[in-house]
Amino acid sequence: MTSQRDEFVEKMKKQLDDINAQLTKFEEQADEAGEDARAKYDAQVDKLREQGKHMQAKLDEFRGASEDSWDRMMDETRKIRDAFIHSFNYFRSEIRK
Repeated sequence: MTSQRDEFVEKMKKQLDDINAQLTKFEEQADEAGEDARAKYDAQVDKLREQGKHMQAKLDEFRGASEDSWDRMMDETRKIRDAFIHSFNYFRSEIRK
């Protein structure tokens, strides 16, 4: 039987994996772009990768949280995820202009 915590972690992990896969595609596109565009892509992708690492660290911490602290940690993890997704969506909209 899967717990609510496990379901939450799996959902967050899937979102993180999906964004990381899209970032890899953006990196490949940057390789094909000119030098100025590549520098812009690289800087943004690096920033997003750092946010992704922070989200992964929070998920790892969440997995090991005690029963009485995981509700609070779930809110923190959601905030980190939301900021990461917002940053990613902004970056994606900027490169499609």
